[in-house]
Amino acid sequence: MAAPKRFFVQDIGEEVVLSGEEFRHASQVLRLKTGDEVTLLDGSGAEYSAVIAACSKREMLLNVLNKTVSDKEPETEVTLLFGALKGDKSELVVQKAVELGVFRVGIFLSRFCSVSFGENKLERLERVAREAAKQCLRARVPEITLYPDLDSALSSAQTCKNKLFACEFLKTGEGDFTSLEGATALVVGSEGGFSREEFERAKELGFTGVSLGKRILRAETASIALLSVAMHALGEWR
Repeated sequence: MAAPKRFFVQDIGEEVVLSGEEFRHASQVLRLKTGDEVTLLDGSGAEYSAVIAACSKREMLLNVLNKTVSDKEPETEVTLLFGALKGDKSELVVQKAVELGVFRVGIFLSRFCSVSFGENKLERLERVAREAAKQCLRARVPEITLYPDLDSALSSAQTCKNKLFACEFLKTGEGDFTSLEGATALVVGSEGGFSREEFERAKELGFTGVSLGKRILRAETASIALLSVAMHALGEWR
């Protein structure tokens, strides 16, 4: 039997009204009806079992049955900061980062970045993150933030215990993945990579340079690979 479909809502009590985009997905795409069981999520890490009590043309009324704590959320807070990518590659990285268990995602513009943020970019990325969270059974959607420059992105991670900066021109990395523990920030560049001045600025802010091997990875591959290695080192795959 398939798991109940999942929906993000706010203010969950004994009864919940499902409306807007989540309602349209439930009624028009999934064809859910009265009596079907669903899982409601409020972003707190909790899951609420509910049953559809009534349907109208614009909303559904759901009765909440019980509340449990999700076991799918990571124990360690990991932040991924990456340079904005061309086309829909940023969306790909956000999707995979959510699946891998990232806590927060930041996307920045840097010296060699050749793209810009459109008006609806953040809204689109938040939608991608929300759908990815549903698909992989997470109970919260990671925060997505757009930064106008690298400096502001790096500064956002100052409270992290580990701060790793992936740099393609490093022959050998300075960071040690085997000793990772605690909140971690990972930084990866856009297609154009980083300048040496940007790397020096990162080091001034407490970041350690890491190498991703002797081959040059595509920017989207680098983000996903670095996050995967970090999550494994932090024990999230055990």
